[in-house]
Amino acid sequence: MLDAIVIGGGPAGLSAATWLSRYRRAVLVLDSGQTRNRWVDDAHGYLGTDPLHPDDFLGRARRQLDGYPETRIRSAEVVAARRHDDGAFAVEVEAETLLARRLVLAVGVEDVFPEVENFFEHYGASVFHCPTCDGYEAKGRDVVAFGWSANITGFALTLLGWAKSVTVVTDGRRFEGDDEDRRQLNGQGVAILEDEAVELLGERGHLVGVRLGREGVVDCELAFFSIAHQHRTALAEQLGCALTEEGSIQVDLEGATTVPGVYAAGDVTPGLQLVQVAAAKGTIAGVACAQSLQGKKRAMTDTENQPEDEASAAEAEPAGERVDALDADIERVRQRVDDSIDQGGPRFIDSGEEDPVDDMIVPPG
Repeated sequence: MLDAIVIGGGPAGLSAATWLSRYRRAVLVLDSGQTRNRWVDDAHGYLGTDPLHPDDFLGRARRQLDGYPETRIRSAEVVAARRHDDGAFAVEVEAETLLARRLVLAVGVEDVFPEVENFFEHYGASVFHCPTCDGYEAKGRDVVAFGWSANITGFALTLLGWAKSVTVVTDGRRFEGDDEDRRQLNGQGVAILEDEAVELLGERGHLVGVRLGREGVVDCELAFFSIAHQHRTALAEQLGCALTEEGSIQVDLEGATTVPGVYAAGDVTPGLQLVQVAAAKGTIAGVACAQSLQGKKRAMTDTENQPEDEASAAEAEPAGERVDALDADIERVRQRVDDSIDQGGPRFIDSGEEDPVDDMIVPPG
């Protein structure tokens, strides 16, 4: 019986496993290798390592995780997961069933790609799905945006914050936006070509254009696409986890799903889909998961989404006692500051409440 199984070996899963390991929990990471950025040359914006190659980043994370004897990483595809009546989880991998007290789902999303020749020759080098991640590299360049839904309007206009020009190519579909969408795009000089995208031209790292079925070649140096992405929620649905309207796994502020003992992190949960955000979500879920194994009660704000292990709740410290302890800690800090200052103490602002507000010291929380 493992303490936790982390399903997914991307930034969120490895981060969750790292923090579970630091709480000295027996952890198994099951990695299918289907990370979203497996075709990408460089990921951007990660503080301290910009740019970073996803394989190098994940490889370094795995090697560091190997330093924790509590944790193992295994290449495997999970085919099913279920919760037993006693609260334990059974995870089926090939012909084997693994048992754990907690699960962390960090399974990510799957993108829908344009059907164009040489797409994967250029994907991750000159073709991208995320303007936030890679829009900066489009500055001053001609860009093609693949897509046909009304969402491509905002997508293309966002790209204009960097690109010299943007052309929407619908890959032979009818543009689904309304007259207002067309007006906005035309007003910003964005052409809409309802034509089939046949082939991406040039060598990897040097995209020169897109050959269309009727319109000839559209010159471009970069391309982006906004078609669809699907959250990998099959395991979450098997376990009974609630999903959001957008199809991601519903979680609270600590990554807990609506099923007690199941946590989720990364792109499969709501919010920004960035490498550093996924790693941060993995940290939050990993720490919360580890603390739940110690009987720590989680701090919630959404009363309708508070899955709780009844045994953990029974052992948790009452909220009133935590508040009293925090007040005592704050008072001790203030007293130490008073003692260290020869002339008077720190300045306080009258908040109109019983206790003044310290404008020099920000207490925890």
